[in-house]
Amino acid sequence: MGRVSQSDHHPRRPRRLLRTAAGLLVLLAVIGYFAAKQDSTGGQGAPHCTVRAAGGGGSYSMTPEQAGNAATIAAVGTGKPMPERAVTIAIATAMQESALRNLNHGDRDSLGLFQQRPSQGWGTPAQIRDPVYSAGIFYDRLKEVRGWARLPLTEAAQQVQLSGFPQAYAKHEPDATLLAAAFTGGAPGTLTCTGPAPRPGSGDPDKVKAELTRVFGDKAAPKLGPPASSAGRSGPTDRTEVTVPATGKNGAVDRQRGWELAHWAVANAAELNLSRVAYDGKAWIAGENKGRWVDKAPGTSGTGDPLSAGPDDVRIFVPR
Repeated sequence: MGRVSQSDHHPRRPRRLLRTAAGLLVLLAVIGYFAAKQDSTGGQGAPHCTVRAAGGGGSYSMTPEQAGNAATIAAVGTGKPMPERAVTIAIATAMQESALRNLNHGDRDSLGLFQQRPSQGWGTPAQIRDPVYSAGIFYDRLKEVRGWARLPLTEAAQQVQLSGFPQAYAKHEPDATLLAAAFTGGAPGTLTCTGPAPRPGSGDPDKVKAELTRVFGDKAAPKLGPPASSAGRSGPTDRTEVTVPATGKNGAVDRQRGWELAHWAVANAAELNLSRVAYDGKAWIAGENKGRWVDKAPGTSGTGDPLSAGPDDVRIFVPR
């Protein structure tokens, strides 16, 4: 067998170099994509929401869809009105039944957040797939359970659900307690949600107002403000404001009610394309500050920020 000359190897080297260079370019492109994605969501990667215990301690992370559903379950509960314990039971039940997702399938004909069955008298499929309706009928059935407030969570939930796995709800109680405190407004500023800033013109103020009324009822009384510009500030410069009064039954300021509304808005910001939520001296700004609440808008000074809010009203801004 003859000896292969060195010149026979030369054509292969450029090909290997080209393959290596192409591989490096692909790798750099992937790195650049994820770096840009992380930057667009405030340095937190894919959009997500987290509730942290006030004063430190535990936390619970979820998708914006799950956060929005948990916030709606809480809002329907307080509107009944039901105490925070009932909200904890409802959220724990939905965590077990659907992982806080509005499912269009399930065991036999089960559907929705609570996997309720049309054939068992829970409502029509369309009703059950509506989180406001499904949460409302869950609370109605819970109220029918004698002494429900004194029962262990898993027993109260089981008497409503009649599940084949009656002990399964108990494991969700610590996380459900954390979420109930945040979404009923008892733990101000503990919800953070990352995600890119919405595109200008992507929001619909009338939809935001209608959804607030649907979830919180006519007493929410959301009002549309005139379009406003804030040139030089971060985020979309043109906004339409939806204002919701943070008042209780007697008309006095109710900060817990205000934070319930504010957290609901942040949890649903991705779905409703909100650019900013402001309440009680703090602001949440889409795509900035790693999804955390800040005391004032970045780049502003003093207390004259026209986009800030006091304790009287929750201000929700929609890009236009």
